[in-house]
Amino acid sequence: MSIQQKSQDTVSVITLGCSKNTVDSEVLSGHLKAAQLNLVDDPEQASTVIINTCGFIDLAKEESVSAILEAAELKKQGKIDTLIVAGCLSERYGNDLRNEIPEVDHFFGTEAYGNILKVVSPDLKYALLGERVISTPQHYAYMKISEGCDNPCSFCAIPLMRGQHRSKPIEDLVREAQSLTRQGVKELILVAQDSTCYGLDIYGKRSLDSLLRALSDASGAEWIRLMYAYPSKFPKEILPVIAERDNICSYIDMPMQHISTQMLKSMRRGITRKTTEDLIHHIKETVPGITLRTTFIVGYPGETEEDFQELCDFVSTGALDRMGVFTYSQEDDTYAYILGDPIPQEVKDERRTILMDIQKQISHDANQALIGKRVRAMVEQEINGEYQCRTERDAPEVDNELYVRSETPLKPGDMIYVEIDDAAEFDLFGHIVE
Repeated sequence: MSIQQKSQDTVSVITLGCSKNTVDSEVLSGHLKAAQLNLVDDPEQASTVIINTCGFIDLAKEESVSAILEAAELKKQGKIDTLIVAGCLSERYGNDLRNEIPEVDHFFGTEAYGNILKVVSPDLKYALLGERVISTPQHYAYMKISEGCDNPCSFCAIPLMRGQHRSKPIEDLVREAQSLTRQGVKELILVAQDSTCYGLDIYGKRSLDSLLRALSDASGAEWIRLMYAYPSKFPKEILPVIAERDNICSYIDMPMQHISTQMLKSMRRGITRKTTEDLIHHIKETVPGITLRTTFIVGYPGETEEDFQELCDFVSTGALDRMGVFTYSQEDDTYAYILGDPIPQEVKDERRTILMDIQKQISHDANQALIGKRVRAMVEQEINGEYQCRTERDAPEVDNELYVRSETPLKPGDMIYVEIDDAAEFDLFGHIVE
């Protein structure tokens, strides 16, 4: 199909990177839809292609650049008319990309909804209104409670790309949550660059507990899940709220990055091993049975074998229920950049494998302990006659899955009770019970 044969109001939005980017693209798509533009999934069926890029680590940058080059090739071939690049990579490296990929018509930074609309629909005269177009499965949605970050982590370029921390007012977030649940969303997943700093800028204090109560009371969601909780200056007042509210998941994602005090100091994390362990103990004591998820970085400059072994020993204690591991990526203009990147990639990869193998065994043992027990779960999708589900202990895309058979048809978002029959490292198997 040539450009001339296409409608000039067809737009394809390609989203790369994290859940925060997903929210940005959904908001942008809502504005495009309100402008009566037609959204299509296939870039080759669009007149305009918008790529929302990620610039967090090397692999994410490579994926973003690859997507831009593929779209640039479509433009060379006359298959698309206008190519727009936005998001984190564009915010940080727009000038470089402009020189390297001249096929791109416009570069915009993060949250540049108005500027993008002026390009795509220049004659439009209206305020930026309209609901998000949910791109996740309809039964769950990410909800960004703040933007930017004030933390000085040495390895991270997010403040360079996203700016300082800016919270959204509670009343706005409650309205957004109600809008999402009216559209059929059952689970709200709260995301931010640092969710535990919420409210400090607009209310003068950390106010995540007030937000959680408001969303629990008024959102209508079955589950509310908290992600990206920064451990330093963790707002402990949220814990009783989590413990007392049935629709707030007993689950916290708290990226720790390391456990060695030497590494934490170099990473500028504002916390020590002892403080971290004390916090974990307090969380588990205040919310019995809570699931803790974290991420670690291996191969950070200066990470010795002793530092890595300390991390392995800590993970082996089983203090954490879910875990992801990144290998260190050197980022321009960060505090850690001057430290270089002295640890070979093969050493980083080996350390990642070792750490994940330890966690795999911990996860296996924990899952085995669930056999014969009853859990509440949310249906995700049907796969080959089975239903893939998730428990309260599991966030979508990153955690464990539960598979059940049911003679009664189920649909995504249904809440069911399941008795666990069998378990593997990262999968559970069970049958429905009343």
